Amino acid sequence: MPTYHILNGDCLAEQLKQTKIDHNFIVCRECLIEGPLIAENTDQFWEIRSKFIADTYKVATADYFSKIVNELKIIDDLPQTSEVCLWFENDLFCQLNMWFILFLLSGKPDLKLFRVFPQIESEADQWKGFGIANAWQLERCYAARVRFSREDIETGKNLWLAYQAGNLDKLKKLSEYQSNCFESLKDVCQAHADRFPSDGELARPEKLIKQLINTHSEDFLEVFREFTLREGIYGFGDLQIKNIYNKLISKDL
Repeated sequence: MPTYHILNGDCLAEQLKQTKIDHNFIVCRECLIEGPLIAENTDQFWEIRSKFIADTYKVATADYFSKIVNELKIIDDLPQTSEVCLWFENDLFCQLNMWFILFLLSGKPDLKLFRVFPQIESEADQWKGFGIANAWQLERCYAARVRFSREDIETGKNLWLAYQAGNLDKLKKLSEYQSNCFESLKDVCQAHADRFPSDGELARPEKLIKQLINTHSEDFLEVFREFTLREGIYGFGDLQIKNIYNKLISKDL
């Protein structure tokens, strides 16, 4: 049976094309770290997400369905007993997407699921993921893949459901789970919880971005670089940070 690779973005797909690894790629292009998530069924979920992406990033709804939904629907038709490798990094952005993928795959018990990790050699590169890997290093990552147990898959599904419901207490309990398929799980779940402080203070990302604006510069690129250096655990791209930056700047005007 063929091997399929579910990837955390198009950049990784381009990198993997330079390797000897099978090119059966499914690219997860969602950004589930932001926006509404509650829906009564899958069709409604995609409708809610498409509206959010269209309104926030000025992406046509048709493009959302063709590039994001239709790509993920390939999962529905994966041949039973196939090997499926999940290439996701350890930051919050990637973990949320991976939990969602495990939720989608949880009803297919005959698939052989594996986690492929980035191999990080320096603590300074902890959150840089696959982006700094060359072809040989990516092949080495693949060779070191770890198989998900049924308990791992169930935990991934439950992590998604807790996140989707905004249940931070449940997420905290699940973060104690120990498995070779989940790295930095406790830290990542705490980073998410820190986005919702109960004391009326700014959320952890907003607090740092405001500090950077006040003490360094209002230059967005400088704020982006410094935030990524200090809080790479979130995995925010420039679009997510720019949204927070713009809100903080507008409040100060």
